[in-house]
Amino acid sequence: MSRLLRLLAVFGLVSALVCPIAVAQPDQAAQDKTQGKAQGKGRGKATGTTEGTGKNGAVGAGGQGAVDAGMEILKAGGNAADAAAATIFAVSVTDARSFCFGGEVPILIYDAKRGTVEMLCGQGAAPKLATHEFFTKNGGIPRSGILSSAVPGAVDAVLTLLDRHGTKTFAEVIAPTLRLLDNGNAAWHPDLAKTLRAMVEAEKGSTDRRRGIRLVDDYFYRGPVAREIDAYCQANGGLLRYSDLATHVTRIEDPVTIDYRGYTVCKGSFWCQGPYLLQTLKMLEGYDLKSMGHNSADAIQTEVEAMKLALADRDLYFGDPNFAHVPMKELLSPEYIKLRRGLIDPLHASMVQRPGDPEHMKALLENFDPRIGTGGEGQDTTTCVVADGQGNVIAATPSGFTGFLAGKTGVYLSSRLQQFNNWEGSANIIEPGKRPRVTLTPTLVLKDGKPVLAISVAGGDMQDQAMLQHIVNTVDFGLNPIQAARAPRFGTDHLLNSFGQRPPRLGSLSLANGIPSEVVEALKQRGHKVTIRKPGENSVMIGIDPKTGVFTAAGDPNASRHAAAY
Repeated sequence: MSRLLRLLAVFGLVSALVCPIAVAQPDQAAQDKTQGKAQGKGRGKATGTTEGTGKNGAVGAGGQGAVDAGMEILKAGGNAADAAAATIFAVSVTDARSFCFGGEVPILIYDAKRGTVEMLCGQGAAPKLATHEFFTKNGGIPRSGILSSAVPGAVDAVLTLLDRHGTKTFAEVIAPTLRLLDNGNAAWHPDLAKTLRAMVEAEKGSTDRRRGIRLVDDYFYRGPVAREIDAYCQANGGLLRYSDLATHVTRIEDPVTIDYRGYTVCKGSFWCQGPYLLQTLKMLEGYDLKSMGHNSADAIQTEVEAMKLALADRDLYFGDPNFAHVPMKELLSPEYIKLRRGLIDPLHASMVQRPGDPEHMKALLENFDPRIGTGGEGQDTTTCVVADGQGNVIAATPSGFTGFLAGKTGVYLSSRLQQFNNWEGSANIIEPGKRPRVTLTPTLVLKDGKPVLAISVAGGDMQDQAMLQHIVNTVDFGLNPIQAARAPRFGTDHLLNSFGQRPPRLGSLSLANGIPSEVVEALKQRGHKVTIRKPGENSVMIGIDPKTGVFTAAGDPNASRHAAAY
């Protein structure tokens, strides 16, 4: 059945399924006790392979079991899309609190046959009942819990990836995940395994591979899973309804791109934070970073101050372009970038937020009135990069995000609505059907139209800060992917935190152990509020040598990031 026909079938059911909101909400502590708080590894030291080279295929992810799942599919003749689907499903089990069956995953795909890059926006929208008025009346958008659940976007995104670009069936790519569930011991494992096996049975309704995948999608979004999620939410005070799931469709978009020193950097659009990385890179293009030296005081000063400016624009202007007016063209225009670059002080740390005025081509916005929320920390995102011997390359950022199990489905509903804000006039104000401006932000880097880097990072507001350093480390400083993934990094909280909109920590600069002490002291002298943190970066990368075609896959052994190639 076509998507149009499916939607028409749904509309006749909608009015009967949207019911008043119940007042009772499930207890988070009770759910944590039932589920097991630490259901996966996801943190700490790696326990398997963290690097590899080869020409046939490569995978990088969080848990070792997820890397094994992707490698198994590649070695069985699958392509990058098949392997990425298997990997993303598997990290829902291997990575702590990253249950992306009820969460989200943006996916960037380089299609070697067409020579194109496309973004599958696996971020679900706000439910129809999730209005500004509702959350104003009820004290704001909760930091966690059932009221913060967006429409699950990951399953449809991965099935769309498999449908459009894959060669395997759902049954084939889900097999490694089912083995992980069967061998696991968390309370939710049998429930999710039962749901997934029912989805495999639904696929048998057609012998056509693509038709079978759509039957799997129907079972989740328009069948028993959607109905159980609806019933659970109605019984426990949630906002999600059957009609929200039944009308969900993964948006397929062109990436936003810039040229950085002859490389094409591809990101998601302004519904995610990705374009601020592009702004930062264009500002840095006006500097000779290589002559400054890798992780020198001058290089770190320049990179951090450029990020602060781009982050200030992110916090003010970014939001779902289908709902908000976002000055997309102006934010990346050469004229505006030059104006913003002129604000970077090489010797002093900025201690204020400084958004610009792109629509009037002014370096600074006059009468800036910052807004803040209750604050909090982000967690529970994981990583995935895959490449195959046919030249296809994928970068994805799966996440589940501290939500709630929906009844006996085994599906963990994410709390992604907390990345909205709730003040009038904001590009990112919550609205029914709107995507939150998320931190999830995979990256592909091309040279002469072919991929040379695929990068995925976990870590909320730090994701593109890490991504920036990976790109600069390779393009400007000549580090190989293994060196780039593990080099000591720096970051700042000089931003409106994306999880509950905590106030900026103005002038903050965190430096990883391994950055020379003389550099640390020099940055303190420039006014940065420096803290030192342990090593361990939540990144995976695949580098592709354009001359030899060799893949180099790398993860950080200090952050439970695994990788392999053959």
